[in-house]
Amino acid sequence: MAESGSAPVETRHRHDGRAWLERLLSALSVCATLACIVYVVNVPTYFDHPIFREQFFGLIYGLLFASGFLLFPAERGSRQRVPWYDLVLAAAGFAAGLNVTVMWPELVASPGVITPERVFFGVLAVLVVLELTRRAFGLPLVILVALFIFYARFSYLFPGILQGRGSTWSRVATFLYLDTGSMLGMVAMVMFGTVFAFMLFGAALFATGGGSFFTDLSLALMGGRRGGPAKVGVLGSALFGTLSGSASSNVVITGSITIPMMKRLGYRPAVAAAVEAVASTGGSLMPPVMGATAFVMAEFLSVPYREVALAALVPAILYYLMLFIFVDLEAGKQGLKGLPADQIPKLGAVLAGGWPYLAPLAVLIACLFYFYISPDLSALLGTLAVLALGLASAQRPSWRDLGEALTGTGRMMVEVGVIGAAAGLIIGSINLTGLGLLFSQILISASGGHLGLLLLLTALASAVLGMGMPVTASYIILAVLAAPALIEAGVSPMAAHMFILYFAMLSFLTPPVCVAVYIAATIAGSRPMETAFESMKMGLVAYLVPFLFVADDALLLAGTSLENVVAAVTGMLGFGVLAVAIQGYFTGPLGVGVRIVLAVAALFLVTHEWVYNAVGLAIAGAVLAWLWRGPSRVR
Repeated sequence: MAESGSAPVETRHRHDGRAWLERLLSALSVCATLACIVYVVNVPTYFDHPIFREQFFGLIYGLLFASGFLLFPAERGSRQRVPWYDLVLAAAGFAAGLNVTVMWPELVASPGVITPERVFFGVLAVLVVLELTRRAFGLPLVILVALFIFYARFSYLFPGILQGRGSTWSRVATFLYLDTGSMLGMVAMVMFGTVFAFMLFGAALFATGGGSFFTDLSLALMGGRRGGPAKVGVLGSALFGTLSGSASSNVVITGSITIPMMKRLGYRPAVAAAVEAVASTGGSLMPPVMGATAFVMAEFLSVPYREVALAALVPAILYYLMLFIFVDLEAGKQGLKGLPADQIPKLGAVLAGGWPYLAPLAVLIACLFYFYISPDLSALLGTLAVLALGLASAQRPSWRDLGEALTGTGRMMVEVGVIGAAAGLIIGSINLTGLGLLFSQILISASGGHLGLLLLLTALASAVLGMGMPVTASYIILAVLAAPALIEAGVSPMAAHMFILYFAMLSFLTPPVCVAVYIAATIAGSRPMETAFESMKMGLVAYLVPFLFVADDALLLAGTSLENVVAAVTGMLGFGVLAVAIQGYFTGPLGVGVRIVLAVAALFLVTHEWVYNAVGLAIAGAVLAWLWRGPSRVR
């Protein structure tokens, strides 16, 4: 679920250390997991002793900060022992978090008061977050966070519209550390609540064997069809997206299986890697469980998460439909068949042995969309369903398996906590200076009031911020700085934030920094830039559909029932025809003229004017029917 630009914690270099270090890390991870569970369930209220949520945040931050310095070395690579300064930093990080837990009631009684103790712990917390951000995500994000902090301090020195009041270092440090508009605010609430709960759900489902079931189900459904391994990759990544919501994790988990299968069948390495990269990136955009950024988006919009998931449904279907058609046409073009029958599990046997794994997903979906339970509690109820399933199954998980699920969730939460804290520092700096309003005015002025140019500027900003930066951080910055300008220009809030979400996610596919592509290319042994080109071609719908749902938010299911159905159907037809035009293959190779005609028809189909839709449908239908009559006419 952590949508960072880095590889999962398990794939990164860690301190080798001694046995005591592993035990300490496990203890910290389990404590962080349990603290998040207690926060989500709000256990203290059941004992008539409620505590502030900021006290939970402080404790969780402290545990995650301490774990971070033990997990991530100061320099890339593996070491045989933990140096003394990392132990000191781990203790400092824990103290910075625990101080909030212990002192918060006193802080509430004297808000805004600046004391030496608060300044000291504020400076300590900011430095801890910056160093952990450098270790976990690299220098670019550290520089960006530092720029926002320096702007909060020295904004009075900036010229023109960027000039602000500025603040003292003491006020900046105290505000960033203790204000609920910074580290202890909305991002922490989402990360330690909803994002954590869904990560725990995925870890529990994997621990009980759910991962194997979804892999076998994908193989049984798609393995024998034309280009079977590629279709297994598409379906498998979509299914795994409901468990992890992380593009990087999806590539590692499913790509290690599907990419070698695709290569053995005859797919070019770059194409095999691109299929997996695009399919895995889409997992973070596919309801019911989207990436961590979608939960943050729901908080920005002040709407239930289910509304975000419903709005994302049609664009996600268009994304996977076009990708599926792409891989099918590629298989036809290359003459690739499905997997041999002896390599494909029987669908009946897979369902007979694994259908109970669908029950937790059914519980999750029912809680979210039928009973209207909050996402974090829905995910915990889904986790309880997973545990009940495990206890009732013949291959029940051991206590060790469950312990590893708790430990693994805690370790994955380290990156979530670090990116949440870094994003909190950015939001705090913006709130302290009022930069959000200023930047919106700059965007509107630069676009000259033209919505199309404003959208292009926002997309460009997303691409630039996405270079070497986690998706969540990129989204949060633009949600604060650019979304108000889009909304002021007449874009609906849901469409504005979904536009930013899509282009933030596309950093996984867009060069030069395209993490999902690099991971997939490494597995496939292909050239990264060639793989990136193939990925952008296959994922073209993700670059186009945001502009379409801004123009017609019926694609986000925001129109009447008829408008929603028409938008969905014409979108599916249009992007299907566009896939044929780009691939240059239908029943046989297509000439340039035919491809241009089909591309124009696709453009007419995806517009939101029914006259153009009718013309596009007539052209596409006539051309495809003509092509279907025989390969001799395809040129």
